Amino acid sequence: MPNISDGQSPTRRIAAIDLGTNSFHAVLVDIYPDGSFRTIDKLKEMVILAEKGMDNRLSDEAINRGLDALKRIKFLCDSHHVEEILAYATSAIREAKNGGDFIQRSIDEVGIKARAISGKMEAEMIGLAIRHSISLSEEMTLMVDIGGGSVEFIVGNQDEFIFLKSLKLGVARMSAKFVNSDPINKEEIKSLRDHYKTSLAEIIKVVRENSIKTIIGSSGTMENIGAMVANRNSISSSMSLNELVFHDDEFNPFYESFIKLNRKERAKEKALEEKRIDIINPGMVLLKFLIDELSIQNIKISEAALRDGMILDFIQKQKSTLSLAANFSDPRKKSIYELLQKCNWMEKHSTHVANLALQIFDEFKTDLKLNEEDRELLEYSSLLHDIGYYISFRKHHKHALYLIRNSDLRGFNEDEINIMANVARYHRRSTPHKRHFRYKNLSKDLRKRVKKLSGILRVADGLDRSHYQNVTRLEIKKDEKKINFIITTEGDPELEIWGAERKSKLFEKVTGKKLEIFAVNNSA
Repeated sequence: MPNISDGQSPTRRIAAIDLGTNSFHAVLVDIYPDGSFRTIDKLKEMVILAEKGMDNRLSDEAINRGLDALKRIKFLCDSHHVEEILAYATSAIREAKNGGDFIQRSIDEVGIKARAISGKMEAEMIGLAIRHSISLSEEMTLMVDIGGGSVEFIVGNQDEFIFLKSLKLGVARMSAKFVNSDPINKEEIKSLRDHYKTSLAEIIKVVRENSIKTIIGSSGTMENIGAMVANRNSISSSMSLNELVFHDDEFNPFYESFIKLNRKERAKEKALEEKRIDIINPGMVLLKFLIDELSIQNIKISEAALRDGMILDFIQKQKSTLSLAANFSDPRKKSIYELLQKCNWMEKHSTHVANLALQIFDEFKTDLKLNEEDRELLEYSSLLHDIGYYISFRKHHKHALYLIRNSDLRGFNEDEINIMANVARYHRRSTPHKRHFRYKNLSKDLRKRVKKLSGILRVADGLDRSHYQNVTRLEIKKDEKKINFIITTEGDPELEIWGAERKSKLFEKVTGKKLEIFAVNNSA
C-alpha cells in the first residue's frame, strides 16, 4: 500500500508490544499531528509462557522463547527506525516469581524495557481499544478478552466503562487445571462451568442489571473462535475479522460439534492456530457459559486489543504536543476523516457531492428499498470517491477502491467496507459489471445495494462536474415515468447538466424512470 499522509510528516513512530501469556504481539505505527495513527507493520510470536500451567514460575524454556521473540521484534523495530517502544507484560509475567528476572533480561539482552501492568489497567486499555475499533452506541455491552493467563471483562458503551475486571481464567491456566482428557469430557466441562459460575458472580450481576445482549470479544482466542464460526457458517471474514458478527444460534451448533473433537481433528479445523489447538477448549466453554447464563444473542469480534489501547493511551498523554484535531467520538466517522486527511481530499467538492447524494437518497429511499445504514455508507462513499487522486488521476476510481479496502477503517464490517469501496469505484467510467473481480465476489444482495448507491453517487458527482459547487439548489420532482432535477446555479449550468446526464444511465436503470435536468434562475 502506498505511504499516505495528510501532507505532514508523522510526529512519532512507535511500537507497542503486548507480552501475553500465549503470544507476544507487536504493532508499529506512525502517529500524525491530528492524533491519528497508521499501522506500518505487525509481528506476532507464539511463546506459550505457561506451557505447564501457571505455577508461579516461568520455565527456562519459556523465558528463552520469550527472549527470542523479543529479539525478533526488536530487529523489526530497528529496521523501521522506531523511536520509542512500549512493552506491557500481562498475567504470566506479572504473576511469576521470576517475572522480574525475565524483565531484567529483556533489558540487558534485548534492549526492551517491559512494564508489568495491573489487571485493571489491562482491562481499561482493552476497553479503549475496542471502543476505538468498534462502533458502539448508548447500549451497554460486555467486552471480553480471553487471554492465556487471564480474562478481562469490561462493561461499557460509547461514553463510559462502568465495570472493569481481570480474572485468572485464561485458557492456558484453565487447561492445566481442568482438562486432562482428549477430547475434553463432560465432567471436565461441568467443572469448568461450575468454576466460571463461582468466579463470575459479580460480572453476571452487572450484566443482568444492564440487560446486555451483546458480547464483543477481542484477542486471539476470540478471533480464532470467530473465524471458525464464520468458516462453518459461510460468513465472509477473508478481509477482516473486525466487526464480524455471529449469533447464539450459529455458535451453539458449532460448539456442540467442535467440543467433541480430539486433538487430531481440531488440527484440521480451518482458522484455528496450531499453538491454540491444546488450549482452545476452555475458551469455547467460557463463551458457551456466558451465552447460556446471560442469554447473549450477538457476538461481535474486535481485532483491536491491548496493544491498540497502549497506543491510544500514549497519544492521549502526548496530545499537547500532537496538536490533536477535532476528535470524533464515533470510530466510523473518525477513521473516514483520518483517511480523507491523509489522502489530501478535495474537501469542498467531496462534501458538496455528498450533500447532493444524500438529498437524492432521501427522495428515493423508499422507492429503492434502502435504509439508514445505506444512507451512511453512501455519505462515506461520496466523501471518499476521489481519494484515488492521491495516487494518480488515471484510474483514480480504481485507486479509491484499493485505498478504502486496505486502510483498516475502524468500526466497519467487511460487507460495509466492500460496499463503500465499490460505490466509490463506480462513481465514474464503467458501471458495476460481473466481469469486475471485486464486484463479482460480492453476494447478490450487496451487488444490488452497490448498484443503487452507485447510481445516486454518479449523478451527484456529475452535478459538480466543474468541482466549483456551481449547483446551489436542487429540487426533485417525479411521477410514475420520469424524474426532473431542477437546479439553481451560480454560473452557467451547462457543464453540470452535461456531467449528470452522461452519468445518469445507472440511476435511470435502478429507478426505472427517465431523468431530465433543467436549470432555473442562474445568474450567468
